[in-house]
Amino acid sequence: MVDILLEGLDTETRMKLLPKEQEVVKELESNGTIVDNFIKLDMSGIYMVVMATDPDDVHRKLSALPYYPYMKINIVPVRFINSVNA
Repeated sequence: MVDILLEGLDTETRMKLLPKEQEVVKELESNGTIVDNFIKLDMSGIYMVVMATDPDDVHRKLSALPYYPYMKINIVPVRFINSVNA
């Protein structure tokens, strides 16, 4: 689970990068890297469930995002539990 806070991203830059950001997120969702994501109510960032082997892998995968340079990332390791098999 990744808690992302966006810092130093002004509205103009955010809007300019948004289409590419959404495109890359969809690509990461389609290949199973991003399992789910939740935008914070105050729009300051996002919570994201990312499939990765370790923190370096998280950063490697998320570095493709245009917003990445503006992300303060807090990684909370969690274990996936399949509710069908739980």
